[in-house]
Amino acid sequence: MKKIINYILLLSVMLYTASCDEGFDELNTNKVSATAIDPTFQLNSATLGLSFPTSSLVYEIGIVQQIISPNSGVLTGANYNQDNRASTQGNWQAYYRNVIKNTKDVISRTKEDPTRANLYHMARIVQAYAFMVLTDTYGSIPYSQGGAGYTEQIYFPTYDAQQAIYTDLIKELTEASAGLNTSGKVETADILYSGNIVKWKAFGNSLLLRAGMRLSKIDPATAAQTVAKAFQGGVIISNSDNAVIKHDANYANPIGNLLNATEAANFYMTAPFVNHLRTTKDPRLSAIAVTYVGAKSGPEQTVANQTYDAAVHKGMPMGNDNAGAVAAAKAAGLASFYEFAQVDRRRVAKIQAPAFLVTASQTLLLLAEARERGWISSGTAAEYYNSGVKAHMDQLTSIDPTIVITPAAITTFLADNPYVGATGLNQINTQYWVSSLMNGPEAFANFRRSGFPSLTPNPFPGREVPFIYRLTYPNSEISVNSANVNAAISAQGADNLATKVWWDK
Repeated sequence: MKKIINYILLLSVMLYTASCDEGFDELNTNKVSATAIDPTFQLNSATLGLSFPTSSLVYEIGIVQQIISPNSGVLTGANYNQDNRASTQGNWQAYYRNVIKNTKDVISRTKEDPTRANLYHMARIVQAYAFMVLTDTYGSIPYSQGGAGYTEQIYFPTYDAQQAIYTDLIKELTEASAGLNTSGKVETADILYSGNIVKWKAFGNSLLLRAGMRLSKIDPATAAQTVAKAFQGGVIISNSDNAVIKHDANYANPIGNLLNATEAANFYMTAPFVNHLRTTKDPRLSAIAVTYVGAKSGPEQTVANQTYDAAVHKGMPMGNDNAGAVAAAKAAGLASFYEFAQVDRRRVAKIQAPAFLVTASQTLLLLAEARERGWISSGTAAEYYNSGVKAHMDQLTSIDPTIVITPAAITTFLADNPYVGATGLNQINTQYWVSSLMNGPEAFANFRRSGFPSLTPNPFPGREVPFIYRLTYPNSEISVNSANVNAAISAQGADNLATKVWWDK
């Protein structure tokens, strides 16, 4: 009897278990969780990732002597011409993690899908932009295998030499720009141009123009061919076509967020930059700078004592630590170094400020140089130069409606600073410097390429190098991918701030 009872109990358990298994898979399947994502949204994520990281304020913007900090610690960088690998890794981490990882996957998913051909080419252009910034910053980088950890499980990528990278970047931009088709699927979810293929083509060709101009010293023949091809394809010449990332309170501009938070009182416009704008009577000085009259501390930098008056603005001299800045302020007759001019963090560098990747101003100025060099035959260098300067002055209004530079002020400035062919390259690239304010990577790259403006080396007594020519590799990369990093260093040169990238020879 006892055995029969046990058998009955066992059978009951088995029947109950079987009944519980019915529909088990269905019950444990999450019917609202995404199992796939439209690659357009990945491209959008990559595009947003192109916003300039806060590290460019510590290095690139300071290297070209536009904005500097007298403070040390985490802000050590271009202010002292010293290596601070907590910040030199900024572009590396931001672009490999947030951009390349996504563009590689989008390209992999759309390459063989003719219905998403436009998206495929758009991703190639965004990826080329990111890789150009990375190689311009560091020189040799993981390129052919870069970002392939997810798609191909390559966790220790080899490094490509910059010459090979530029050869492929030119190919990618040429093919992608030409491959975009107005008859193809319109990717309306695209946050950069809402799928407007004509604007995407202009963006790709403008990047191609930029890539060609990078080679002006190292390979003029290829530079000329590339520039002519980009110009023929059609480039950005109107502010309405600018490649710009728009920010808001939810997705803040990284640099604007920093300058409106912990570092609000720690960064100042430099004397070389302010003096250039004042000497040339540039109306942009009143548009981009602010001085807090009589401020003796950060909390005293209030709206009540702010002024945009160009006559009041004084830039902080280069090469000062905190004590040096105090002495410099006293010598300038200021209440404290808090009274040096700053980039206006409530307008130009506000949290919602857009990030301009490629602009009509930059492109027109490159065309002025190309015309001056005889690489294109349409128009005149003076016409492109004047249009480029005007485009940037007009562009500032799109950042904040209270910034207004009148047509009369633009006309007066151009009349007082006429284009002269004999000094054309200097004028063009000095204006490119001004037009690229807040775009640290591009200002740094074009300064090295062109040699203009003529800047005096940072005089800080503890500097490691007179000028910074590249940024150093991240310590994390050195420790994890050491064999490939060391191979790159062996071929390129020492991993320090003085080693020049290939096109900067």
